[in-house]
Amino acid sequence: MKPVKKQLPEIERGAEEILVAEDLQEKLALGRPLRIKAGFDPTAPDLHLGHTVLINKLRQFQDLGHEAIFLIGDFTGMIGDPSGKNATRPPLSPDEVAANAETYKEQVFKILDPDRTRIVFNSEWMDRMDAADLVRLASRSTVARMLERDDFSKRYADNKPIAIHEFLYPLVQGYDSVALEADVELGGTDQKFNLLMGRQMQQAFDQKPQVVLTMPLLEGLDGVNKMSKSMENYVGITDAPDDMFGKLMSVSDELMWRYFELLSFRPLSEIKGLRSRVQDGENPRDIKFELAIEIVARFHDSGAAEAAKESFINRFRNKEVPEDMPEVVLDCSEGSLGVAHLLQKADLVSSTSEAFRMIKQGAVRIDGERVSDKGLEVPAGTSHVCQVGKRRFARVTLK
Repeated sequence: MKPVKKQLPEIERGAEEILVAEDLQEKLALGRPLRIKAGFDPTAPDLHLGHTVLINKLRQFQDLGHEAIFLIGDFTGMIGDPSGKNATRPPLSPDEVAANAETYKEQVFKILDPDRTRIVFNSEWMDRMDAADLVRLASRSTVARMLERDDFSKRYADNKPIAIHEFLYPLVQGYDSVALEADVELGGTDQKFNLLMGRQMQQAFDQKPQVVLTMPLLEGLDGVNKMSKSMENYVGITDAPDDMFGKLMSVSDELMWRYFELLSFRPLSEIKGLRSRVQDGENPRDIKFELAIEIVARFHDSGAAEAAKESFINRFRNKEVPEDMPEVVLDCSEGSLGVAHLLQKADLVSSTSEAFRMIKQGAVRIDGERVSDKGLEVPAGTSHVCQVGKRRFARVTLK
């Protein structure tokens, strides 16, 4: 096992919150592999990169020598996770749960090392409970405690129904930590209440409470909203290599670093080196190539990633770019120029308001890459092909 001081930076990488940090250091100092639990309800999601943030963290723990426990909540899946819901969620049938669990296993092993992953189902211990056991488990918490949950309290205040069985969900998730004697549980920020219930349950059963580590919700390609299919700002892990590569190349230069932090398996020192290369004048597009290649190779293979890169470059080269494209040189004494002002000064838009509107519509490209970040700063000493809509082009040089 690595020394605690060398493990902590990787564990803390990208984490939103660690409760309690002192407990984590104490557990790491034991010098044994910790039991790292991450639970997933088999609801058959169309997994995208936002979903993988948590699984990536589990893989990081694996690489540090700890035991990864991938818990499939087949029992809790039949209750339905009420987190963030403003109405009772319909439970899944046993057949749906079984089918979806198989889908999960196929997808997660694109990230986790199957030889170092322990897969468990919480029905293993929950099915052995009788009614009296469940009543005793329910006695470990209170209605007042449950109403501390933001979603429950809002529904209660709005006179919206809360089914009794929904209170069982955090109780069972908490008991899972007891059954597994978890040292650390991972979850999204929206799972904080349930994760803390695990600490409460372990203390009630005379176990040392687990450490809770929450991970943030990944921003989508627009750099603003949470990645989701409904917002059409997502990268699906089953996307074709070309589509996946092109989507990743469309993220802003600023958001690229967020993706490196949460999605890349590169060491932090290596990512720091990539930042230095950009600061020294290297085109951020070239660094983005490295991110896109890594992600595509993970979910396909290295050959597919390299082919996607070549396809991306060829598509850009073959775009219909007018031969008489105007050449524009702009003064950039402050070191960079905001993209909206750049477009206005290059006479590609009539105003910064129009620039913002065109960016929102996805109609602005720089060097063939769609711009989604309204706050993008284009550095001095660079030259770019800028496009607004289908017909407005200019080669802009910032001096």
